[in-house]
Amino acid sequence: MGQSVLPRLHTNNAHGWWNYFGDHPIGESKWGVHLEGQWRRHDIAKSWQQLLLRPAVNYALNPNVTLTVGYGYIATSRYGEFPVGVPFPEHRVFQQVQVVQKLGRINTSHRYRLEQRELGELAVAANGDRSHTRWRHENRFRYMYRVMIPLKGKWSVALYDEFFLNFGKNVAANVFDQNRAYAAVAYNLPKKSRLEVGFMEQTLQQRNGRIFENNHTLMVSIFSTMPFGKRSN
Repeated sequence: MGQSVLPRLHTNNAHGWWNYFGDHPIGESKWGVHLEGQWRRHDIAKSWQQLLLRPAVNYALNPNVTLTVGYGYIATSRYGEFPVGVPFPEHRVFQQVQVVQKLGRINTSHRYRLEQRELGELAVAANGDRSHTRWRHENRFRYMYRVMIPLKGKWSVALYDEFFLNFGKNVAANVFDQNRAYAAVAYNLPKKSRLEVGFMEQTLQQRNGRIFENNHTLMVSIFSTMPFGKRSN
């Protein structure tokens, strides 16, 4: 007799992500600095889901193509109906290409990202002490298509979809990692900044391949392209 296949389980969570995304050109050069912080909360704001800090260096290959290399630190907490066994850290290196296009009045972008991830595996002793046991290496590919549709005055609508694929010898049941579908209202702020408030539906497959999280997420984000140093424009 063949082995029985365990059914997939679906769980729903309400999250709140409070974010800063900065892409800051350095003077008149093609170089720039990316600064990013995400304060990700479970039950909108009640408890921790994740903390993400992601600095990087940008290089403008031309006005429409930007290359980026950076580092990310991510601390994941226990949350939801099927939480991870213990909170764990992650160190991540990534390489990225972003291509922007203008379709009439609509601004679009394609973002391609490769990530090399080192995920900490922790053990919990009987007295509650946690200790690091090893690092697990995984690779991930991400693609985002984003659209900005201008409205009247300083207002616009932001839309994107992004999917994530895991690969490498340590990936077994979750080659499909997650998908994020997003819609928001945006308002232009002074000093090359923008506020976006919207909703993201995140469909995430846990590493066991059986449990799928449907994460309904409030997104509140500040975007800035304010330059570091003087620019003629």
